[in-house]
Amino acid sequence: MHPIDGDRAVVDLPTSSVDLETWRAAITEAVVPLEIEEIGGVRFRGHLTHALVQEVAFFEIVATPHLVRRTPELISHDDRRFYKLSLQLAGRAELRQDDRTAVLLPGDLAIYDTHRPYTLRFPEPNQAMVMVFPHEMVDLPPDEVAKVTATRFPDDVGLGRVINPFFVELGRNMDQLRTSHASRLVHSALDLLVTMLSQELHRRQGSTGPSARSLAQEVHEYILKRLGDPELTPPAIARAHYISLRHLYTIFSPEGQTVSAWIRHQRLEHIRRDLADPLLADRPISWIAGRWGLHDAAHFSRIFKAEFGRSPSSYRRRNLDERLLAS
Repeated sequence: MHPIDGDRAVVDLPTSSVDLETWRAAITEAVVPLEIEEIGGVRFRGHLTHALVQEVAFFEIVATPHLVRRTPELISHDDRRFYKLSLQLAGRAELRQDDRTAVLLPGDLAIYDTHRPYTLRFPEPNQAMVMVFPHEMVDLPPDEVAKVTATRFPDDVGLGRVINPFFVELGRNMDQLRTSHASRLVHSALDLLVTMLSQELHRRQGSTGPSARSLAQEVHEYILKRLGDPELTPPAIARAHYISLRHLYTIFSPEGQTVSAWIRHQRLEHIRRDLADPLLADRPISWIAGRWGLHDAAHFSRIFKAEFGRSPSSYRRRNLDERLLAS
């Protein structure tokens, strides 16, 4: 990759780059179905590098000018829901979703949702890193994230000065995603992303004063900070926020699940993350479950298998074996 040369992006395309038809097939198989077309009268060439860590996929994309569309016709109600984080490394990109447009320059980040239509236009040679991850790996309600899709997060303002460089270095060193520390890097990246999105949501809410939405975010953050507490119950949460149980249940109703179900899901997601972490391979499964507030071994094993389709020990063994094979 080369820096921007004036107003024109200078990007080296590897000799192994492919044509448009091959690119369409590769992107559809690796990510989600998309419409892709050439623009500017330039014959398309593109190069894709891929890394997978648990359920998080990373792509380094180098390509000539092109247009990408995720249309309503390509979206199925039964599709698994993913977010994409796009980090621009060279060239310019224009992302449109949810009636917003973000113009991304090198160093800028933006997030978008594969379950709703979007358009990405790359008017010049470009390089980008794209991180694709399931909705459930983000500790924010989907209706909150929807408020900040197609929002430009620059690298020279606020938290962007700290967070964006982390993603830039990750994009330039994707070989680190094949090491034993990959799980930690991925979850650090997701934590940083949630921090950035939360700050932006707080900023927007601050301009309109306190609201039910800010209370909902406060309740979610309260729960996430106390997942390891076995006494974390709906009545305790309601008391801590001086609201009724009925009000608490109303806060969670847009998510289509109860307070207890949301807490259980968050605990299981954190346990799953720890079971796949090689640095915790010597820790007993019971210790990991207890760390997140689940101390009844039989109950924990039963709900883990119901959620993920395999026992905790089987899940851990499979993930650690895959990590060894990849190293």
